[in-house]
Parts: sequence; structure tokens; C-alpha cells
Amino acid sequence: MAGATLYGVILAGGSGERFWPVSSKDRPKQFLNLIGEKTMLQQTVERLVGFVKPSDIFILTGRGYGNLVREQVPEIPAANVVEEPTGRDTAAAVGLAATLLARRDPEGVMVVLPADHYIADVERFRRVLATAVAAARNGEWLVTLGITPTRPETGYGYIQRGELLRTDGSLALYRVLRFTEKPDLGRARRFLASGKYFWNSGMFVWRVDLIWALIEEYLPELAAGLKEIGAALGSAAEGPTMERIYPTLPKISIDYGVMERAKNVLVIPADFGWDDVGTWPAWARYGGTPDGQGNVIEGRGVLVESSGCVIRTANHVIGALGIRDLVIVEEEGRLLVCAKERAQEIKRLVAALKEAGYDDAL
Repeated sequence: MAGATLYGVILAGGSGERFWPVSSKDRPKQFLNLIGEKTMLQQTVERLVGFVKPSDIFILTGRGYGNLVREQVPEIPAANVVEEPTGRDTAAAVGLAATLLARRDPEGVMVVLPADHYIADVERFRRVLATAVAAARNGEWLVTLGITPTRPETGYGYIQRGELLRTDGSLALYRVLRFTEKPDLGRARRFLASGKYFWNSGMFVWRVDLIWALIEEYLPELAAGLKEIGAALGSAAEGPTMERIYPTLPKISIDYGVMERAKNVLVIPADFGWDDVGTWPAWARYGGTPDGQGNVIEGRGVLVESSGCVIRTANHVIGALGIRDLVIVEEEGRLLVCAKERAQEIKRLVAALKEAGYDDAL
């Protein structure tokens, strides 16, 4: 992109607990090939390469996953894979990336993407991203991609658009009026009917110096810690300083910490076949063709007089009779049975397993 170097920042630090038992602490969701033959991380890098040079893509991941990242995406320079000592949510991760990039190119443009999303139309995605980069390049705007909703989803945050700023071909750029966290079903239906709300995709574009200035303004404690880390970069003190400071940083999302407070936020409504594939029922939208009773099954098994179920089995044959709206997933001796409507709560189950001493199953 003329006028500013473009950087990709991929956030690959999630634990993927809602995809237990296939996702584990050794191989979380972003490192799995849940949809297609490539892993979620590989797909994210693939759609970004060609838009951003591999040498300018940085991947932030959790402690112990660095080698796995390098193994899965060897086209990214090893030095561009950064392990967080511990997870401190997305504001710390974004701030750390901005700290690293500020040393290299403070006027560079950052494209921030989660590592575990599905996008069907890559060319359309890149077109939207190009418009976002053009809007962010002057350092005035934070830009987010809003997904045109297709259903009254209660598991996503929403963005309400305000006035139209301008158009770019078929794409519109609106000022953001407000962010709304996960609504109940009634509100989600009203949001959908209004045509003025979009799903919050968690994909952002901004200039390095702008996001850093806003972190300083809205999250001064985070900025202070990051400055100390930044001062140590490239020296013998870098590792010890990161280990000492990073775990003490405020744990807050970039959405809460900055985006919901900032006044200079734009949203570009987008429709490129996006899904955050956050639960097993969401996976079922892509995991196979439903049978006549709405069941999706991957693996070996038979369902009799059963409907609305999500089944995935790796090693065993599953037979089910007379069940409704269940998630059943088997992986290497671990078995999940869950009401489909409660799939968002699998983290609670993982916590209960850990408390019960079943760490070997996690």
C-alpha cells in the first residue's frame, strides 16, 4: 500500500475451551483443521499473505505455542512469532504488538485479526480490508469490520452505525454510534430488523501511533507497563522484563478498553461469509450436510428417530436413538455430551473437569 507500510497482527493466544474435547491445552482451536484441510491459523495467514508481506506479519500466541505456530506457518519469520508469558486479553496483546511496531514504523498501518475465524470469500475480504486500510492511513480513524447479520445472534457483540462518512465503490464507511455486548434474543431481533446494526467481528485496522496514543489515554496503567517492556526490547533485559511486567498488565479487551470509548471509530459493513466458529453448533454450519432431521454427523455413526444433533467422532462408532438437540463429540477417549443450546457454556465444563482432577483430559 502506497504511503504507509502495512503490517498484519494475528492474535493466536486463545485456549479454545468451547471446542473441548477436540481442542486441548496442547493444541487449541486455532491450531486445528476444524473446517477444511488447513488449520484455522493457516487459513488466516493464507488470506492475509498477498495483501501483507509475510515479513510484515506478526503472530502473538500463548506461552509454549511458538514452535507450533512456526511449524504450521513456516513462511512467517520465526522472530515475528511472539509468545505472551500469560494471557492478558486483547488490549495487552494489541498494545504489545503496537510497542514492537512503534520501534520499526510508528506510522505503519496495523491489520489486527483473530487467528480462528472462517471467511468464505477471500477476495471480497481483501477488498473490504483495502478500503479499511485507505481510511486508516492518515492516522485519524480506528476502523472495524462489521458483519452484516443474517440471524438474531445472541452470542456476538453488535455495532450500531451512525452517519455515513463516505462510500468506496460498493462499500460504505459509517461512524460508529455505539458498541453493544451480547444482547438477549428480543434485542437481537430488533437489531436485525433495524438494519443499523452489525456483528462485531473483532477485526480492526489502525495506525500504530494512533492506537498507542489511545492506549495511553484510556489505559494508562497498560501503557506504563508496555513502555517499560518497550525500553528493554533488543537488550539483555528484554526477557526478564517481559516475564516480570506482562503478567501484571490490566486484563481487558481492546473493545472495552479503547473501541467503546473512542470517538473516531468507523465501521465498514461487510459480507464475505464470516463466522467466528465459536461453538460446536457453529461448526455444524460447515462441518457437513444436515440429514432430513437436521442432524450433522462427521465420522461413523447412525442416528435413529433423532433430530437437531451435532455429532463428531474420531475413533468410535456412535449409535443414537430418540435424542434431540444434543452435541456429542468424541476424541481419543474423551467424550462430550451437551445440550446444543448450552454449547456456549462448555468452558464451565472444562473448569469443572480441571477442578475434579482430570487435567490429563484437558
